[in-house]
Amino acid sequence: MDDDAPLTLPALGERVEAVSALYARKFGVDRDPDWFMLKLTEEVGELTQAFLAATGRTRPRGRAGTPGPDGGASPLADEVADVLAHLLLLARSQGVDVEAAVRRKWLAWEADLP
Repeated sequence: MDDDAPLTLPALGERVEAVSALYARKFGVDRDPDWFMLKLTEEVGELTQAFLAATGRTRPRGRAGTPGPDGGASPLADEVADVLAHLLLLARSQGVDVEAAVRRKWLAWEADLP
């Protein structure tokens, strides 16, 4: 699998779903409808914490909000990825076509751009 190839939202959603299902099997997690929303909420909280750390607005708690010495991703980037993945999982669990919803809700405004 070419991990550098661009992903569509549906393709990303499928891959995230496969990983989430594996995680659920491995750790005995029941991914009922509430789980998707609760997990997204948990991840948004972790993103908030990482943002506060990255912007120097909380006490240090271990990992800083900057890339590590090996050039790895920052905790903020990791939490953004978690929120996006769990948002896609929630949408998928509720039958939401994210691309169609964004086109209808956001991109329809492009006609008004200068």
